[in-house]
Amino acid sequence: MSEMIYRSLPRGGEKISILGMGMGSIHESSEQEIISVLSKAIDCGMNYFDMAASEDIVYPAYGKAFRGRRSKVFLQMHFGAVFDENGMYGWSKDIGRIRETFEGQLRTIGTDYADFGYIHCIDEMDDLDEILNGKVFEYICKMKNAGAVRHIGVSTHTPSIAVRFIETGMADMIMFSINPAFDYQKGGSDAAIGTNAERADVYKQCEKNGVGIIGMKPFSGGQLLDGRTSQFGKALTRVQCLQYVLDRPAVIAALPGIRNMSDLDTILTYLDAGEKERDYSIIGSMTPGDAAGRCVYCSHCHPCPQGIDIGLVNKYYDLAVIGDSMAADHYLKLSHHASDCIKCGHCEARCPFDVKQESRMEEIANHFSI
Repeated sequence: MSEMIYRSLPRGGEKISILGMGMGSIHESSEQEIISVLSKAIDCGMNYFDMAASEDIVYPAYGKAFRGRRSKVFLQMHFGAVFDENGMYGWSKDIGRIRETFEGQLRTIGTDYADFGYIHCIDEMDDLDEILNGKVFEYICKMKNAGAVRHIGVSTHTPSIAVRFIETGMADMIMFSINPAFDYQKGGSDAAIGTNAERADVYKQCEKNGVGIIGMKPFSGGQLLDGRTSQFGKALTRVQCLQYVLDRPAVIAALPGIRNMSDLDTILTYLDAGEKERDYSIIGSMTPGDAAGRCVYCSHCHPCPQGIDIGLVNKYYDLAVIGDSMAADHYLKLSHHASDCIKCGHCEARCPFDVKQESRMEEIANHFSI
C-alpha cells in the first residue's frame, strides 16, 4: 500500500492525514474489531478520528486502541452530541449534559484533551445564535483556554452557518458536507443545502481566513455508490467521491464513515488508485434529467409558506431510510417538520425535477411519526 498523504492545518501546522475516519456506525462491530480497525488505521498512517458515535458503548474500545498512541492521533469531539440512559445518540444544547458528556468521554478514552472541539451539527441560524451567545460556547472557549481543547470548529451542512462561524474568527476547522451531488450544478440546478455559489463561498472564505475543512458525507450517505439511489441516476466509485472532496479548496481531509475492517480496507485502496480511477469528470455528462422525480435538496422550491426547510427534510429522510442512525435526530431538531405541510402546491410548482413534494411530505411525516 502506498504511503499516507498529509496536509497541514493552516492555524497550527499539524499534519493531518487526507483520509480520516467517521465512526457513526462503528458500533456495528465488536469491541475487538473496533480496536483492530483503529489500530490498523493508525499503522497505515491515518491520524484523524471523529468521535461522534451512535452508541456510547464504543468509547472504551477507543480508549484501548489509543492507549500509548495518543500523540499519534487527532481526536475530533463534539459539544452537543449526547447520549440517553440507554446509551443512544442524541442532540442537545443543555450545558449540563454537554459538559458531562465531554468530560466523561475524556475519562473513558484516557486523555485530558480533544484536538478539535466542535459545536455539533448546527444547521439553523437560530441554533447557532443561541450557542454563540450562551453557556455552551463559553464552556468551549474555557476548555480551549485550559488546554482541554486545542482547536475550535463547527459541524454543519449549511453554507450560511459555516460562513457565519468563520466570521467570528474563532474557527480553525469546519466539518462540512461535501460530495459531487451536493455541489453539482448544471442547467440552473444544484444539490444539497445552499446554492452552488453559496457552497463555493464556503470554500473561498475558508481559504481566505486560514480555516481548514473536513469533508463529511463524501458518498452522500451511500447514495452515490448505487445507480438506483444516486442523485444522478448513475453510480460513482468511492475513489471518485474521495478525490472530488480532496480537490475542493481548503479541504484538509475526507471523512468517510467506517463500520468495520472491510470498510477500512476499501477506503485505503484510494492511496493506490491511479489517475484514471480517481477521475470523476463523468459528472459533467450527468444532466438534471437523470434525477427527474427525485429530490436533490436544491431548495429551488423555497420559501415554503409554512417555514419547512424542504431540502433538509428530504435529505434527512433519505439518509434515515438508507440507515444513517443520526439522521432521525437531526430531523427531529428542525424548527418545522413534514407534518406542517398544508399542501398549498407552492413547492411542486417551482420544483425543476418534478418531485411530488405533497405526497413526499406525508410519507416523511409518517416515517418519523411527528
